[in-house]
Amino acid sequence: MPHNNTLIHLVWATKGRNPLINQDIRPNLLDHIRSNAKEKGIFIDYINCHYDHVHCLISLRVDQNISTVVKLIKGESSHWINQQKIIPKKFAWQYEYFAVSVSESGKERVRCYIRNQDEHHRKKTFQDEYDEFFKRFNFLDPSSPPSKLLTLPAPDRSYPLY
Repeated sequence: MPHNNTLIHLVWATKGRNPLINQDIRPNLLDHIRSNAKEKGIFIDYINCHYDHVHCLISLRVDQNISTVVKLIKGESSHWINQQKIIPKKFAWQYEYFAVSVSESGKERVRCYIRNQDEHHRKKTFQDEYDEFFKRFNFLDPSSPPSKLLTLPAPDRSYPLY
């Protein structure tokens, strides 16, 4: 039997980055995402959110891929939010998401980063965080042709992102 320990840090936002995930619905939403993921065989190591986005640390099984896992989590949770009428208008997640691998040695730092989202976002906006992720992980620049990576100087390693 194959064994795998692939940790992935996922980040996705509400459509239009609207601040729809308030303190009242947050616990139920996170509990539901955890429960639904477990039913689908998706292991969520840690999850938390802020008003307009979710951070999730998952461990992929050998028969799973990132895009399918994200589609299952986001699709079912937006359906559930709309079915339960938790938000007065139609809810949707943005199509885009981030996914970066996490080393075993970095797992606790990522958990801490996810756990402290409210504190973290007192200091920086989701846009700032988004821009940092693009730079740090060398994601494709969405305004450039598909084959062009962001051309940036080496990231400043004097302070950890997590």
